[in-house]
Amino acid sequence: MTKRKKTDDIENSEATPVEEAAVASEAQDEGLDEPEIERNVVFEEALEAILFAAGHPVKYASIAKVLGLTPSATKDKVFEYALQYNKIGDIPRGVMLLTFSDSCQLCTKENYLPEIREALGIRKSGSLSTAAMETLAVVAYNQPVTRVFVDTIRKVDSSYAMNSLIDRGLIQCVGRLDVPGRPMQYGITSDFLRCFGMKSIDDLPSASEDLINMFDKVRETEEAERAEEMLQMSIDELDVEEADGEKASVDAQDDENIASTVKDDGDDSDSGDAGDTEGDDGSDDDEGPSADDDIIDID
Repeated sequence: MTKRKKTDDIENSEATPVEEAAVASEAQDEGLDEPEIERNVVFEEALEAILFAAGHPVKYASIAKVLGLTPSATKDKVFEYALQYNKIGDIPRGVMLLTFSDSCQLCTKENYLPEIREALGIRKSGSLSTAAMETLAVVAYNQPVTRVFVDTIRKVDSSYAMNSLIDRGLIQCVGRLDVPGRPMQYGITSDFLRCFGMKSIDDLPSASEDLINMFDKVRETEEAERAEEMLQMSIDELDVEEADGEKASVDAQDDENIASTVKDDGDDSDSGDAGDTEGDDGSDDDEGPSADDDIIDID
């Protein structure tokens, strides 16, 4: 029996996985095309495999492209599956499916963090300081915010705390404010949501009324200062324009004066030349007697 005949026999009969693997290996050795095996792709299984292999948030658009779905349909299916996956049922799990606005991720349950660290030899990282937690809370509840806004709320310089949060990937620059100086604006990251087990910023606990009032008051003050700066900048621009206009007018007047002075000097020069010419003519009239006159006098 030839290799091709053996392959055909396997395809036309029920073959075990071992037989299929053997035929595929032999076909590859002979340079033959590997027999196509029909694959039944299950969305939930494929999703779990992709997220497990990734180890980081994967965008719905990437998953949709692989599975032949639209990003919106993929997101809906992931959200629906997450409710089943994270539900306590017959199969206990040490991982959970997190869903975000544009991506999803598999992560371990916080309850088993000590066992994971001990088994994998992971050193415990330093916890956030009080200053960093205060700064993170201000950014999370008011994003996007500037560093000045955070300093005003905390009444201290927050540069070190914000740089620490940036290094940890919990906050990031999300743009610049359209005011003089264009200060950076900061907001939370997807790592923040993942670390605190949230799906979106809407999952943040409700702030107290006093805290909200304080945020609003500081925001109003900042907006008023911003408006005053914009007004002052407009006034300065008008002053510069007026000064430039006055300077241009003075320069034009100076040019006219210079032109007039040059013209007067030219007229005076022409008058002097004319006088000199008349004087020369007069001296010719006062010349002594001619030779003919002398001859007459001798007679």
